[in-house]
Amino acid sequence: MRRQVDLVEKIKSYDPDADEDAINRAYVFAMQAHGSQKRASGDPYFSHPVEVAYFLTSLKLDTASIITALLHDTVEDTEATIEQITDLFGEEIAALVDGVTKLNQLELKSESSKQAENFRKLLLAMSEDLRVLLVKLADRLHNMSTIHFIKSEDKRHRIARETLEIYAPLAERIGMRQMKEDLQDLAFGALYPEARDSIVTRMEFLRRQGGAEVERIEKKVSELLEKGGLQPIQVYGREKKPFSIWHKMEMKNIPFEQMSDIVAFRVIVKSIPECYQALGILHAEFHTVPGKFKDYISTPKSNGYQSIHTSVIGPDQQKIEIQIRTLEMHDVAEYGVAAHWTYKQKEKATHEGKQFRWIRELLEILEQTDDPEEFLENTKMEMYHDQVFCFTPKGDILALPRGATPVDFAFAVHSGVGQACVGSKVNGRIVPLKTVLKNGDQVEIITSKNATPSPSWERFVVTGKARAEIRRFTRIAQRQEYINLGRAILVKTFKQEGKEFQDKMVEPFLARLNKKTIEDVFAEVGEGLLGRNKVYETIVGDVLNPPKKKTPFLISKLKKLNGGGKASMPIKGLIPGMAIHYAGCCHPIPGDNIVGIVTTGKGITIHVMDCDTLENYSDNPERWIDVSWDAASQNHSYVGRIRANLSHEPAALATLANVISQELGNISNLKITNRTPDFFELLVDVEVKDARHLNNILANLRSKPVVQSVERYSS
Repeated sequence: MRRQVDLVEKIKSYDPDADEDAINRAYVFAMQAHGSQKRASGDPYFSHPVEVAYFLTSLKLDTASIITALLHDTVEDTEATIEQITDLFGEEIAALVDGVTKLNQLELKSESSKQAENFRKLLLAMSEDLRVLLVKLADRLHNMSTIHFIKSEDKRHRIARETLEIYAPLAERIGMRQMKEDLQDLAFGALYPEARDSIVTRMEFLRRQGGAEVERIEKKVSELLEKGGLQPIQVYGREKKPFSIWHKMEMKNIPFEQMSDIVAFRVIVKSIPECYQALGILHAEFHTVPGKFKDYISTPKSNGYQSIHTSVIGPDQQKIEIQIRTLEMHDVAEYGVAAHWTYKQKEKATHEGKQFRWIRELLEILEQTDDPEEFLENTKMEMYHDQVFCFTPKGDILALPRGATPVDFAFAVHSGVGQACVGSKVNGRIVPLKTVLKNGDQVEIITSKNATPSPSWERFVVTGKARAEIRRFTRIAQRQEYINLGRAILVKTFKQEGKEFQDKMVEPFLARLNKKTIEDVFAEVGEGLLGRNKVYETIVGDVLNPPKKKTPFLISKLKKLNGGGKASMPIKGLIPGMAIHYAGCCHPIPGDNIVGIVTTGKGITIHVMDCDTLENYSDNPERWIDVSWDAASQNHSYVGRIRANLSHEPAALATLANVISQELGNISNLKITNRTPDFFELLVDVEVKDARHLNNILANLRSKPVVQSVERYSS
């Protein structure tokens, strides 16, 4: 275990003015508080906070951060209190310790919702002071280094997966590349030990075979730069981490032997002009690899990363990757936000500037949803991405995830711009909103005061912020539709019983219906979650009987679609003797939320609740019938329509038919709607039992290489 004097000396080496007395008091306080507690490894528990604190000294963090690291587990795991911390060390350190403590209280829970709630708390805590995140990352790094002592495999995997999905991307977002790679590699070893051992063995073999070659390339590059009149600070080769190699092999589906950039070479120079001078010298000597040049100096990444990346055909005709940067850029690339955190900075880190814009965007997502798991999904989208850089008409730069569209761009500019978006221009040309943006595109968003987000946008947006905003608007609009529909259903129900319905009649019965507001009752009736009969019975106290008289336009002599008069009906809520039809626009099947629309001379047409055609009947609530699927529906077959986009190659159509057949579906109709030299699109009507049956078919189709895309279709 690190000695007290070692820790103090390390801090004093970069901060001579550090509060030595406070550090010593924190060391002693934490040691006494943890007492005889042991870790899973058998080591004294106090060794953990000391190692966390010592790691933070390597980042040259301020005294408050080091003391927080020493104390970060005392409030949760010992009898120490926040009040004691405040009295002994002041409000600043108490606030930091409290922030880390709140995160730990939900740590290591198996339920995904707990993990999501934990991440919400982390976000809120770090939005107040980024040092909370730095301490938390150091804490996670040391815990991962000793994860092999945990006996439960499930627990090890859960911690490792959380590290890989949340903490490593957070480290990357604040520019701490070294910490990110260490977290990824430790998690990789815990989750896939055999894969990691295999890669390490291969790398050791290559190192033995090609160690001299790396030195030769370093020497060749140094000589070229010096010959060109440039004296670099350092030229060196650096191996990729095992996780990085494995991830690239998985993403690009290539074997280890085809990896050409296991070693990347770095050129460190004194100034920005020398970066471009070095680039010119190297490009003059070596052939460049097309599409492999990136200038992150003129256009930095959102986490502040700056460097020039280029790939060239180097000595012996080998492809090598070279990164060129200044010493300051190198420090930022390795240590991110911590590189800016010198001992002279006594104030909290601010979150202004583009490198912290993502924190504000995640906070906006947090405000858009009450569902922790949806929040976690959207924030993972925000953290996992390669970037493209696009320009506003005024020349401002926005960094977006690769695959982003003008809708993502619009919401990145401002939520209001995204909500009012009706079209877009890219490089002066009007393009569809689902167009994928490329590096350097200039994007102009066309807006309208009366515009609203379309639910269909969710199919192609890639940013968490855009998805959260679209879902929020859809939920609000959908709820209002359900409220209107539910109220109309209740008005009609009461009218059929010869009674007049008024909104205020519901209020005394909210508790009995287990609802908070009248709107909640209307919304659940409209959505089909609360039966109209139950509301009527609760208010009136009498069972709702079917009306004795049919409305004039209901024709009892119409035949039912599924058979004769006494056959079991697959739909509940219909008046006996009425004909039913399934809408050809949305093809409802059991499992869908449905509604019936009365049509003169045709009986009742069954629609899926979110069918666009229902907008035509929004002004005629008296034509809406509250219906649902009956158990008898399981004995029938129904037509679900799908749209598939297949590769134009032999056996593509046979593959589609075989999958549907294997899943016990039956093709009743097929139509090719579009054809190109590479792809063809078709509509397929499939007879299925219910929505789950259709979803199984869709899932199986998506696993086939010839199927580019497939989805349920509604016209």
